[in-house]
Amino acid sequence: MTQVPASGEMTQGAPGGSGLYHFRSPVTFSLTAAVFFLAVFNMRFWQEMVAVFWQGRIADALFLLLLALVLVFGYAAALLLLPGRSLLKGTVIFLFPVCAMASFCADSFGLAIDQEMIRSLMETNRREAVGLVSPSLLLYAVGLGVLPLFLVGRASMAAMNLRRHLLHRAVFLMCGLALIALAWTAFPSRLETMHRHAHLRYLSVPGAAVDGAARFAAAAVAGPPIEQVAEPGGMPHRVHLEGQANGAKPLLMFLVVGETARHGNFQLGGYARPTNPRLSRLDHLYYFSDVTSCGTTTAISLPCMFSHLGRDAFSLTQARRHANVLDTLAKAGVRIEWRDNNAGSKGVSARIKTVQFRQRNSASLCDVESCLDEILLSGLEPRLRESAGDTLIAFHQMGSHGPAYHKRYPQSAETFAPVCRTNELTRCSQEEVRNAYDNTIVYTDRLLAEKIALLKSLSDRFDTLLLYVSDHGESLGENGIHLHGAPYELAPEEQKRIPFIIWLSDGYRDRFGMDTSCMRRQSSKSYSHDNLYHTLQGAMATRNALYRSELDMLAACRGKAPPAPVEQMASMGAERAGQGQPPEASVAAGRE
Repeated sequence: MTQVPASGEMTQGAPGGSGLYHFRSPVTFSLTAAVFFLAVFNMRFWQEMVAVFWQGRIADALFLLLLALVLVFGYAAALLLLPGRSLLKGTVIFLFPVCAMASFCADSFGLAIDQEMIRSLMETNRREAVGLVSPSLLLYAVGLGVLPLFLVGRASMAAMNLRRHLLHRAVFLMCGLALIALAWTAFPSRLETMHRHAHLRYLSVPGAAVDGAARFAAAAVAGPPIEQVAEPGGMPHRVHLEGQANGAKPLLMFLVVGETARHGNFQLGGYARPTNPRLSRLDHLYYFSDVTSCGTTTAISLPCMFSHLGRDAFSLTQARRHANVLDTLAKAGVRIEWRDNNAGSKGVSARIKTVQFRQRNSASLCDVESCLDEILLSGLEPRLRESAGDTLIAFHQMGSHGPAYHKRYPQSAETFAPVCRTNELTRCSQEEVRNAYDNTIVYTDRLLAEKIALLKSLSDRFDTLLLYVSDHGESLGENGIHLHGAPYELAPEEQKRIPFIIWLSDGYRDRFGMDTSCMRRQSSKSYSHDNLYHTLQGAMATRNALYRSELDMLAACRGKAPPAPVEQMASMGAERAGQGQPPEASVAAGRE
């Protein structure tokens, strides 16, 4: 039998295993894997670390070197928590493709990995996945995610008894703890600085990706939305304003949920470029200029904006257990329809009529990846002309979804040029990326104007209004960051500040006594997705015990509604108390 050279940790044809690469112990295998992870998958992490800590001094180099050693120890120590050689090897094999994808997101878009980024990746459908495919992605996936697996697969570790296992781990842990103590003693101020730059930990691979995946898996145990959910606000009821005729027309709202539209690129919000040429000419259209999103991903923002919970108390687990505002409106007698040209409603439309648009609906408007948003109006006008009763049609747009912005609009909407015509945004200039993105806003402007024109044409049958709100914003290369999905606490304003538009027809304004000068004043105040739950109820003349007029963006400008009957408020209070909520909160249900 060939002897293992005393000077080498890894040899070919070594005893104790049949692999091409033989390691003397799990410690040396784990250290090798940790060094590879840190050196190959952390380009963006080290770039950011150097930007923060490097000032050309020897102490800076020593700190970065010591930090690298501490991280190697940390990753190796985490691997050594796994019992047995097979589980250890299998985990490393699993981590390579995970690290490759995390590294691709960080290097290509500056995206940090956390639980919500993992959720977005896991919930990406086929159409979105096709839009992400690029030569760079394939290089990362194959070169860094697949090929190294053959090396790991050919590796083996020497069989060791329990005593030697414990001895190796004890020596390793003592050396690692000594490194940490040295770092803490020698560089306390730099470690404190690193703690303040919290975004750095989200760029660390594989640490951030593993932590995010574990949190996502734990949250996913709650399961998909269920058919029967609790109505936290009790049974909703309709309200009527003083002077409103009994034979008033039914209400019709178009609720347009934008995708990845950011406030900073809307002409209506002060942007210097003409991205809203049609909407800017319309009367009684109000742009709310200071609105923030509930999250930086669709998977969070979409269910959050329709929930009563608000961003601070929101969790997907709780949202799945409770009715959202669309459920509430439906129970009050409003006909609801969700028309989707995106990757689904994330559970929002689970209990209401949903129309999902795909390539089969219109070959002229769709390709293998997606459909243009004008498909959302297909077949709608004839049905509305034949329908009766209060109605809300929700349109979930593809909007400005990246990175292939140039595919989100037809050639006729290409106002700004030259544009970036690839999904590898770092290959384009920032001007080209911005031009392509701005063209998506121009297209959205056209579609919103067409929806408003349709609502006007239906004024003989309905009192109408349109509400447009985006799910989150987008980074277009500012500070080297593209797309969205940054951890909310660290996300730049571009990913959180969103457009919010309300248009009111003549019939709707007259019916509800809307004060136009008040609307202009309200549009400059600060709002968030938390206001949507209450604004939709108020706009559709529906109330439940959770409705709060101070969160209704239209309440201050609307005619006063009479209070609900005492018996009705008492009944709602009893329902609310039975659900563990204070009955006094129900008093707000009958007034604005």
